[in-house]
Amino acid sequence: MSAAVPGARRRPRRPWRLAAECGTVLIAAVVAFPLYWMVLSAFKPAGEIRSDRPVPWTLAPSLDAFRRVFGQQEFGRYFLNSVLVAGSVVIASALIAFLAATAVTRFRFRLRTTLLILFLAAQMVPVEALTIPMFFLMRDFGALNTLGSLILPHLAFSLPFAIWMLRGFVKAVPEALEEQAFIDGASRARFLWQILFPLVLPGLVATSVFSFISTWNDFLFAKSFIISATENSTLPMALLVFFDTETPDWGGVMAASTVMTLPVLVFFVCVHRRLVSGLGGAVKN
Repeated sequence: MSAAVPGARRRPRRPWRLAAECGTVLIAAVVAFPLYWMVLSAFKPAGEIRSDRPVPWTLAPSLDAFRRVFGQQEFGRYFLNSVLVAGSVVIASALIAFLAATAVTRFRFRLRTTLLILFLAAQMVPVEALTIPMFFLMRDFGALNTLGSLILPHLAFSLPFAIWMLRGFVKAVPEALEEQAFIDGASRARFLWQILFPLVLPGLVATSVFSFISTWNDFLFAKSFIISATENSTLPMALLVFFDTETPDWGGVMAASTVMTLPVLVFFVCVHRRLVSGLGGAVKN
């Protein structure tokens, strides 16, 4: 193989590739602009936010909006409630989906195909269409105004997607590996948690990210099922404190939204490597 000649001209980029790169940058800028405007508005003084001529910068950043957010008496409780609800949904959905995906993949039983079709159909039903029936269901069980009324619906909506996604990861593990483990004396439980579980962990991380984001940002269920027990409200409900029919505090809204976004970004950064491998595995399968 001949070495590269110093000073050799590089091949020009193809027009379609350059256009694709420019289009990607443009789409990324459009998607990121609302996030930038949210953070910018959180640091803008109140006068600049209410200005008739908004500009995409500020020369006098202020932390007053964040002081108002953290000055709320119940803000810390709302934050802990959100962590508890989202954490419970992520952990429970990951464990249940892993066991269910293993069952529908490794075992043959009656109505297995029907069950998979029901999982798929459950993802097609809009959440808004089921909110009122779930409200009456939670009322009949006496679960209204409790964190359980938020955990159970999100768990139910997270499981179909998680099971379908993990089914491909479990199916990708060769059955010969399971047979070899049994020959070596491993029990089914040991194979399940010490061999199969680490192999499908990237898929679990990928499903957990979607479960965490949908649960953390939920406002519909929190508004519908937490009626009078404000001590059980979650973080999205804290935004209502800054809304007023006459003079809404947009700086407080943007500051609270920025604080809400940080845990999602931290969670994503912590698991992004496994998330990419998990999504790649899902595509292969």
